[in-house]
Amino acid sequence: MGTDTTARTHTDPTATDPAATDPAATDPAATDPAATDPAAERLRRWRLVLGADPAERAGGGLAALSGADSAMDRALEALYGGQGDPAAQGSGPREAGLGGSAPRVARWLGDIRTYFPASVVQVMQRDAIDRLGLSALLLEPEMLEAVEADVHLVGTLLSLHKAMPETTKETARAVVRKVVEDLEKRLAARTRATLTGALDRSARISRPRHRDIDWDRTIRANLKNYLPEYRTVVPERLVGYGRAARSVKKDVILCIDQSGSMAASVVYASVFGAVLASMRTLDTRLVVFDTSVVDLTDQLSDPVDVLFGTRLGGGTDINRALAYCQSRITRPAETVVVLISDLYEGGIRDGMLKRVAAMKAAGVQFVTLLALSDEGAPAYDREHAAALAALGAPAFACTPDLFPEVMAAALEKRPLPVPDTAAGIPAAHAP
Repeated sequence: MGTDTTARTHTDPTATDPAATDPAATDPAATDPAATDPAAERLRRWRLVLGADPAERAGGGLAALSGADSAMDRALEALYGGQGDPAAQGSGPREAGLGGSAPRVARWLGDIRTYFPASVVQVMQRDAIDRLGLSALLLEPEMLEAVEADVHLVGTLLSLHKAMPETTKETARAVVRKVVEDLEKRLAARTRATLTGALDRSARISRPRHRDIDWDRTIRANLKNYLPEYRTVVPERLVGYGRAARSVKKDVILCIDQSGSMAASVVYASVFGAVLASMRTLDTRLVVFDTSVVDLTDQLSDPVDVLFGTRLGGGTDINRALAYCQSRITRPAETVVVLISDLYEGGIRDGMLKRVAAMKAAGVQFVTLLALSDEGAPAYDREHAAALAALGAPAFACTPDLFPEVMAAALEKRPLPVPDTAAGIPAAHAP
């Protein structure tokens, strides 16, 4: 086959979304009675997965396509055919290049949204950006209005925003804001509830009311008073939950690597930073770094401002960033530092490790997240991850859904909920 079947297959071209499109446009059975034949349907699916091969098609090796299937195939072939691009769709012989192609790319973006569900559209958009160099077209407002926005697109826009013309910047901010607001709706309530509970439990009292008794800790504190004949524990000392005060109880520093490979993590961390900053019982600081360090704490009221204050790309100096964070710690025993980085250090490795050791010795809760995203196993420096783990600073990847539990555990100074298969990281890198 002339088509890139590996790339084409992972979009699952047969996974159309009937609720989002006209059934007659996406369901061959609505227009083609032959599609109800299992053998014909099997050939149709293989044809869409494998793409066009003129020799085999002429010999009847695969089912010919028509109607909506043909349109779907053209959209896939434009991206995964190996010879062309979305700009060339339906315009004769395909040739690489994007010159003067913006209107046709816009039509292609519209086509894939018609024939595929949003999750597949996002994959195809990312592939188009990576394989065909469509990043330049994202500098045009009409392109931004046509794309399906997601975290990965936001990362691409952030890497391009310095080069954006003024006419595009407002459209780009609107796209980023939509994604950020969707993330906040998904993550904010659960994060606040989880951390508020952790902060309440961190204030222990010795004479609690019945409803405030922490039975788990009370039993453990009184195990020496176990009476075998009665098979019970006599609770001489009660341990209870305190009531969270309105004053600041904990300090949190998010230290975020803004190198290009960390784009999705930067987006999620900025949203979480804004959520944490909205909690009165937390004093939250957000620091981003590459070879320089920028404190964006004063912009935490709006995560979109935080994101546009980052500068994706460049080198990495973790030691320098940690030096800045260390200088801002005033209450070590009440401070949680979260380093979000793939640990590819371009600065002084020994200095980085000494700073982490010093913070840990002072009582700081130090957490290293190799990624804060849903992207799966990240690339990271295994030697540095193992060295941090040896210092008692576990290094693991974390999904956005797990992050509230990780923060709650850090605030309560209890073992972190590291997944058993945290991004494929060896057990030596976990606590």
